[in-house]
Amino acid sequence: MGAAEQREQFDRHGYLIVADLLSAEQLAACRAEVHRLHELAAALERSSDPRIEHFQREPYADGADCEDGLPVLRKVEQTRDFSPLFADLAKLPALVTVVQNLLGEDLLQFRSTLMLKPAHHGSIHAMHQDSAYWPMHPPKLVTVSIALTDSTPDNGCFQIMPASHEWGLQDWGSIATQQNGDLSKRDDIDLSQAIDVPLKAGSALLFHSLLVHGSGPNRSPNPRNTALYACFSPHVQYVPGPDDPPRMTFRVIAGMGGAEVHLLTASIG
Repeated sequence: MGAAEQREQFDRHGYLIVADLLSAEQLAACRAEVHRLHELAAALERSSDPRIEHFQREPYADGADCEDGLPVLRKVEQTRDFSPLFADLAKLPALVTVVQNLLGEDLLQFRSTLMLKPAHHGSIHAMHQDSAYWPMHPPKLVTVSIALTDSTPDNGCFQIMPASHEWGLQDWGSIATQQNGDLSKRDDIDLSQAIDVPLKAGSALLFHSLLVHGSGPNRSPNPRNTALYACFSPHVQYVPGPDDPPRMTFRVIAGMGGAEVHLLTASIG
């Protein structure tokens, strides 16, 4: 698919699939890094290190540990601060080229996260729009989800509502939901319109931050792990809530005259 076709697909449907971004060697390195981050989480828990706040246990695993004694994690936030490998992955040239085609040459990073659906324990991620939770306006970010393991309906692959990025910003409530819960807490959402998005390990799903999406439970013996990034153009403004800082520094992914970071200050008025 050429650049023009990618833009048309994204603009019309709100999402884009890019196959084979990562090689087998890169995937093996990512899997090893995921394991190392679990080991780090265990060490941070034992030492009551405040950085453990960036490591979230699976809330419906009842405090269970893996067979090797490591915590069952739902996600790791700010992975760029804990993992050079995942920090570098956000700047993968093939990925940056695609995102620049959608947003422009200058790219900033809003989020760097490892999303996990652990085997047997992975909970439902209820349907939602990312921008409903992010202090950024206008809500025109691109979320990049790189599959680090095969992602299937059995282990809780993404489910999306095509073209729902045209619905406008809405309220969705909490996202994490127990395995036998509902994919949506709203009765006005027609879930029959949702489609599964299975991905081979190494492929990526890119979607508009207003696209309605979620994922089912993982009761299978296979984890579903994802390196997730959110990118935006510097034309998007930082609009903090009452408890947020008045300014925030964002990592530069591409462009911006070669700067490493960019400071955004909330508008007053």
